[in-house]
Amino acid sequence: MKNKFKLGSKLRDTITGFTGIATAKVKYINGCVQYCLTPKAKDNDVRPDGEYFDVQTLEIVDDGVTIEEKKTGGPQHDCPSY
Repeated sequence: MKNKFKLGSKLRDTITGFTGIATAKVKYINGCVQYCLTPKAKDNDVRPDGEYFDVQTLEIVDDGVTIEEKKTGGPQHDCPSY
């Protein structure tokens, strides 16, 4: 399974009904693949927490959002490369 869903897609967990934008994908050493779904912020929420779900329980709702990737350097931009 390469990329079952595109990051930025709006996905729904078929078990809980939780819906959000796929903001991260994790593949564990045992082969388990999960996506982090971040819900839409409510009026008084500054930043809602995302929840991780197994790929097998997810379905696509719509295309979601598209954000242009930018190389930000990450948290350790001055770390030496090997």
